[in-house]
Amino acid sequence: MTAVIHLSEIKQALSGIDVIAEMETAFGLYSQGLATVPPVGELLFDQPPGEMHIKYGAVRGDGVFVVKIATGFYENPSIGLPSSGGVVLVFSANDGRLLAILQDEGHLTDIRTAAAGAVAAKWLMPAELECIGICGSGNQARLQAQFLREVTLCRNVLIWARNAENAKNCAADIAALGFVARTAASPAELAAHARLIVTTTASRTPYLMSGDVRPGTHIVAMGADTPEKSEVDAALLGKAASVIADSHSQCFERGEIHHAIARGLLSPERVLELGAVISGPDRLFRQVADISIVDLTGVAVQDIVLAKAVCRKLGVLATA
Repeated sequence: MTAVIHLSEIKQALSGIDVIAEMETAFGLYSQGLATVPPVGELLFDQPPGEMHIKYGAVRGDGVFVVKIATGFYENPSIGLPSSGGVVLVFSANDGRLLAILQDEGHLTDIRTAAAGAVAAKWLMPAELECIGICGSGNQARLQAQFLREVTLCRNVLIWARNAENAKNCAADIAALGFVARTAASPAELAAHARLIVTTTASRTPYLMSGDVRPGTHIVAMGADTPEKSEVDAALLGKAASVIADSHSQCFERGEIHHAIARGLLSPERVLELGAVISGPDRLFRQVADISIVDLTGVAVQDIVLAKAVCRKLGVLATA
């Protein structure tokens, strides 16, 4: 019989899972070539603006494969609805049976994205960090702050968003997590103070410009997960000492790396994968003044690993 797992059960299970460690495992499996991840399926909508992604795959030797359908409709909060939604399906890789339906309403995607941001910060951010900058004011901005608590002692945060009132509300929520949080009037002001910058918006026009970013800054760019989106000036990737992708194949087709390569500002050969950095950090010879950028487009292996962890926690899967 197929297990139907509701959001409340998923949240309860997640409270007992080290999601950051699970994401490190996921990226390691991917960069070792142990995960089969086909190209992303997607539908993009103009009016109202929205998108649907299908991400799916399997880890070699597992008894399961996972299919995730995730949606994002960014004007939903204005009508009292969440901006994200979706469902995760876990199938037997032995006989094709549907083992579990995780009715996560997009929550697993939000959590694994935030945890991936913490992983990307953990392995590359400056050793001495005085201020964190977060671009955006939505749920992911708040989650980034929540997960960054696990990997840095820095508790000073600057928030920038196009809507100043939203930025103020976001800063208040982040302050409730134990941060000293305030707003910046512009991305340039944020970049002048923060040497760890996380971008979480759905922008199609770069706003974090090359000339504004200080030496020694590490950027975690996660908003641009389609070919159309871009938050970071492509010239910044061209001059960065280290450019890291969550997935070579995905980032060469979408996100910040895609734009920099298309403009001839970045050679694909310069791009490392995050899983390779985690398993062999000595590959990075990072100097104090170096700028580094991690481009997170969201890889199905993250969904696979986290769905399995939830199902194990709830007793749906024994050892998969």
